[in-house]
Amino acid sequence: MGRKVRISKGKQMKPNFFVFCEGETEIAYVKFLRSLYRAPIQVIVKKGKSNISEDYIERSQNEYVRTEQDKVFLMYDLDVDGMLEQLQKIPNAELIVSNPCIELWFLLHYQEQKSEISSVKCVQKYQKVSKGYKKGVLSEEEKAVFTKNRESAVERAKKLATFQNPSTTVFKLLEELKG
Repeated sequence: MGRKVRISKGKQMKPNFFVFCEGETEIAYVKFLRSLYRAPIQVIVKKGKSNISEDYIERSQNEYVRTEQDKVFLMYDLDVDGMLEQLQKIPNAELIVSNPCIELWFLLHYQEQKSEISSVKCVQKYQKVSKGYKKGVLSEEEKAVFTKNRESAVERAKKLATFQNPSTTVFKLLEELKG
């Protein structure tokens, strides 16, 4: 159950960033961003790739004190057939998607990736540049690289065709957090 926040009179509450995702790696990355930006990010896990819906999002948000400026982000991999179409049906949500997977975003912190790649190959390629990488866990070394090279990763991601393989829009979340 989400924690209710008391609001004192005269103070303005910061907007919440609701990030819906389905994987342990995405959760670890969003928690890293929450600490890096010291932002009110609520990570809501929705296991089962095909059943994220507008109703589920609304019910999940009801557990929190909300503001008019709250934003909803859907952080999913597009390596599942029909996932993009499912996510695009949900109104008022920013798609933070990676094709084929979140490891592409991580890889862009180290190098460019312009040719189509499978999820398996993408993870393997990332493991070569980030020794010891394990899904669902971010090492202190990775966090340091993500912090130091985030502008390079944003530039590389912006050069890729949105929703195509390879592509990622994770940079949109970073831009929102920077304000």
